[in-house]
Amino acid sequence: MSADRWTLAESRDVHSLVVVQVGSVVVTTDPLEPARLIDVDGRVDEHVRQFVRHLVACDYSPHSCRSYLLSLLRWFRFLAAVQVKWNHAARQDVRDFVLWLRIAKNPQRRHRRRDGSVAGSVNPVTGKATLPEGYAASTINHSLSAVKMFYDYHLLTGFGPVVNPVPLQRGNGRDRPGSHRSPIEAPLPNGRAPYRQRARTKSPRALPDAVFDDFFAALPSNRDRAIVSIAVGSGPRASELLGMGLADLDIGRQLVAFEGKGHRELEWVPAPPDSFLWLAAYLAETEHLRPVGDTRLWWTLRRPTRPLTYWALRQVLNRANERLGANVTFHDLRHTYAMRLMDDPNLLITDVQRLMRHRSLASTQIYARARIDDLVRKMREHYARPAPADPSPDPSYDPAAMSVLFPGLT
Repeated sequence: MSADRWTLAESRDVHSLVVVQVGSVVVTTDPLEPARLIDVDGRVDEHVRQFVRHLVACDYSPHSCRSYLLSLLRWFRFLAAVQVKWNHAARQDVRDFVLWLRIAKNPQRRHRRRDGSVAGSVNPVTGKATLPEGYAASTINHSLSAVKMFYDYHLLTGFGPVVNPVPLQRGNGRDRPGSHRSPIEAPLPNGRAPYRQRARTKSPRALPDAVFDDFFAALPSNRDRAIVSIAVGSGPRASELLGMGLADLDIGRQLVAFEGKGHRELEWVPAPPDSFLWLAAYLAETEHLRPVGDTRLWWTLRRPTRPLTYWALRQVLNRANERLGANVTFHDLRHTYAMRLMDDPNLLITDVQRLMRHRSLASTQIYARARIDDLVRKMREHYARPAPADPSPDPSYDPAAMSVLFPGLT
């Protein structure tokens, strides 16, 4: 990095920076290029295109490719605002990128908060805090990971900078996972890499039964009731539910199949009987709306008929939220499913791991924490429980009874 560029980066005012929301990520049907980035100039960047093909060759799922491109699009928008070419980016540009993410407003928050709620306020219906306006720490870290992987790839092609602008993890290189170290040496702790944010562990966001009942009653259609019933009765992620087809229903055994996260294998899990009742009603109502020969399960109810997308799924929940004044998200339903399983004394934690389709038991253990609603109920019972009575002295022995038991003793 030249001295002039260094001085320019040091004097950059991140507060007044205007990052224009231009460009997009387009999902395609090409298995070798499942997502495509349209840059700020409206063109398909060939270097990004080759990076996507690299991800596909490394067996990344289409959802992962799209997720990485969304983070790269955020990076390219920032570079366009600071007038730096992607192959000239340096460490100071990554630092300013993180600083901008820490103070910028996430445009997705504006779409979610249409009820006028204040960021950080607690919803009176669900008891869940409203999301802040900015980018979460996990989003910033994911963006850094995507940018780092992009530049790692182009270090091999020779088109990028000779040094990756995203800094590596601190610490002794011998203590990285997979590195060689003498077994008699104490491991040296590795700190967070520069610019990585502290991401706090979030507690599960299960819905109380009364709140869920009101939310379910506010759903306007059989399709919406079928979606929520499967979500709270089988715990799919949003992408898993939207990817369902007619062949993923086993009505006889009351099972549904989801394409697992990461490994992309079908996994069958039980579903409650009422889910199939709502499904049958939905399929009967929309039989004439679905295209002939198309086996996808979820469709819009208005013409022209289109497959249900993530944004349309979010509108399904928003309509019920607006009626109740709630802030229920789709992932809240998965948390509710997990907490209900954990509350069942007949299910082992390994059973819950299988039903939740977690690879690691550590992912399931976060649901073993006590919910605040349960703690409030138990503490109320504790305060209402009468204090134990003082122990009474031992009664004296009756001489007549002793003479019967032990004749001649008295």
